[in-house]
Amino acid sequence: MTGDRKKEPWTSIQVVVIGDAGVGKSSMILTIATDSFAEGVPHVLPPTRLPTDFYPDGVPLSIFDTSARPEDKSKLDMELKKADVVVLTYACDQPVTLARLSKYWLPELRRLELNLPVIVVGCKLDLRDERKPSLEESMAPLMQEFQEIETCMMCSAAEQIQVAEVFYYAQKAVLHPTGPLFDRETQSLKPRCVRALKRIFILCDHDRDGALSDAELNEFQVKCFNAPLQPAEIVGVKKVVSDKMAEGVNKNGLTSIGFLFLHALFIERGRLETTWTVLRKFGYNDEITLRDDVLSSPSFKRASDQDGTLQPAELEDMFSTAPSNPWDSPLYKNTTETNSVGGITWNGFISQWEFMTLLDPQKSSASLVYLGYPGDTSTAFQVTRRRKHDQKRQRSQRGVIQCFIFGPRKSGKSAILDALIGRPFKESYDPSKGDRYAINKIGLSGGANKTLIMREINEASVSAFLEDKEALAPCNVAAFVYDSSSEESLKRAAELLEQVAVSSECSGYEVPCLLLAAKNDEESNPSCITRSARICSTMGLETPTPVSMKLGDNNNLFLRIVEAAQHPHLSIPETELGKSTKQHRQLIQQSVGFVLVGTTLIVGGITLYRLYNMRKLHSSS
Repeated sequence: MTGDRKKEPWTSIQVVVIGDAGVGKSSMILTIATDSFAEGVPHVLPPTRLPTDFYPDGVPLSIFDTSARPEDKSKLDMELKKADVVVLTYACDQPVTLARLSKYWLPELRRLELNLPVIVVGCKLDLRDERKPSLEESMAPLMQEFQEIETCMMCSAAEQIQVAEVFYYAQKAVLHPTGPLFDRETQSLKPRCVRALKRIFILCDHDRDGALSDAELNEFQVKCFNAPLQPAEIVGVKKVVSDKMAEGVNKNGLTSIGFLFLHALFIERGRLETTWTVLRKFGYNDEITLRDDVLSSPSFKRASDQDGTLQPAELEDMFSTAPSNPWDSPLYKNTTETNSVGGITWNGFISQWEFMTLLDPQKSSASLVYLGYPGDTSTAFQVTRRRKHDQKRQRSQRGVIQCFIFGPRKSGKSAILDALIGRPFKESYDPSKGDRYAINKIGLSGGANKTLIMREINEASVSAFLEDKEALAPCNVAAFVYDSSSEESLKRAAELLEQVAVSSECSGYEVPCLLLAAKNDEESNPSCITRSARICSTMGLETPTPVSMKLGDNNNLFLRIVEAAQHPHLSIPETELGKSTKQHRQLIQQSVGFVLVGTTLIVGGITLYRLYNMRKLHSSS
């Protein structure tokens, strides 16, 4: 079964009730909804919702009745694909409906590749022949063959027996599933569950003596369940373990073997919520792997601030062992993603560090040392290949991409940078003073991501900027922005494009270029459309990308920039001068050889994450 399940925390659960016609599906649903039994129930009931406070876990249930008629098969399949749990019913007084569970219904669920827990329910318990085999006897082979079955039970809508329990166990199967934890065939904890619990044990064994002392057990209990254990309860826990497994307890306390035994015992006794609570408190998801937020976010010292961001005071505290905060420079202000109160996100933190590494590798390396990085700092960096090599191979694998953004005043450059770091659009015009940067992670298909650094080049300083022959060396993409409603804005953007193109041809640092038609929410200028198309055709560029930051429509702009950088041989503008001197320039380039330029150093996210945790342990000791 390969279907994907939703991830916790759960805000609602969809229960789909299936089974042969006439087994009592609708009567059971109507009974739980009205707390009464009624005759003449409709063939299929409309969706029924049980409120948040119906069961102790506080998660509302939506119950969907279904039809078993062949003509309704497509609708049934559609409902099942939206389900979180399936209640599969049969009639206790109709043996043929029980036989069809293994012959039709359970194989059909597998055919649909649904990764869903199943609750098997025998309806019409009041009509059951007591001479028939017990529930355990009839269900044991079924549960052995179909591991997706969480629970088997019987109920009676007419007598209102165990109807509420049916949907309680359906909810429990979603919130606290057996499958990931316990192997029914071997009657033992599954390997992934064992590894997770061993890790938790090690984290709680603060003195590293191989056992949880009374104090450590109590701290564990408070962390997971917000309540301490009484001395008598601790004694009782250890006695239960030692009576069944002598090696589960030693003179220092509860051993890892005893810890695992306890959880196996909880599960065997149906207290799966206990083990799930422990796992989730320590950051595990329904697949018993650490959640993304645990893997990608540092652990902060202040418990009240564990919100996935690093507050300014915490950032200062982090760099407290360095001579100064390396990000105090104005260059780093307002460059990364933050939350509403100024806390820097994990994406913002790692992007800022990559930015510092790009600008000043020595400062980045020194900062690692000041923060207590234990190994050779060179192992924390990756050197990418030279840009000329990328162009020759017609492919770039760089993890950090620099985009220089040019354009006239009021064209919308700053709004694009704001959008990159999640800042809201500003109606008022606030011109940038000097060059400005914005950095963030851009997700690609397949789950990979790249760090995009956008540098806004002030219009007034373009000429002076390009006087440096190395100015375009670190640039992977150049973007030229114009106000799509202003012909004058387009004209100036075209002049800047020509200026940069000439400079790149002369220096040999040719760079992919994009033309961006900003303020697409305003009335378009027909002459701008015609002229921009002609500019792109003449210089060999793609047609302009229309964007409106005001409307929040960036037209996948940042992904387009990353893709342009990944294909460094495309979208290279050619001026008339460049076309006529191209052959001559290539001969000159061959004579001077290759020069190592534009080398990018990237700090590995894992290195920084380990560093964060090490600092946390050091500060708490």
